[in-house]
Order: sequence, then C-alpha cells, then structure tokens
Amino acid sequence: ILGIFLPAIGTLAGGFVAGWMVRGGIWNGAKAGLLAGLLGAIVISLLIVIGGTIFFGPLGFIAGLGASILIVLAVFIYQGILSLIGGAIGGALHH
Repeated sequence: ILGIFLPAIGTLAGGFVAGWMVRGGIWNGAKAGLLAGLLGAIVISLLIVIGGTIFFGPLGFIAGLGASILIVLAVFIYQGILSLIGGAIGGALHH
C-alpha cells in the first residue's frame, strides 16, 4: 500500500522542503514548490528521451519524445499541484 502513496508523499515532501527553504511565507513557498515539481517533471521527460535513444536508436528517440510529451503534460499537473501544496505548507510553517 505504501507503493501507491510513495510518489505523492515524495512530491509533497519536495515541495515542503522547497517552501521551507524560501523566505516570504505561504505564497513564495507555494511558488518554490511549484517550480520544484515542474523541474522534476522536466528531468523525468529528459531521462525518458535519453533512455529511449540509448536503447533503441532513432526509433527510440521518436517513441521517447512522444511518450515524454504525454508524461510531461500529465506530470506537470500532478507534480506541480502536489508540490505547490507542499510548498505552501512549508512556507506557512516556516513563517
């Protein structure tokens, strides 16, 4: 059951840490958490494209690019919102 919640907990924790580190209260914490979530989604998509290229050549690049576009759209929303919430909590507790 922990496997289901672990990605959400990790994203919230990352946003919380980003919000805790940034000064300025809830709003700046939320912005820092959102940025952390979006950067995490970009890193995931780059790893998919690079992995597809390394293992499958040009076809893997095209498949990885297509998959990464879909994943980035979904993960931007998922990680962005959860990190924003975590950042707001971190900013509120630090302030």
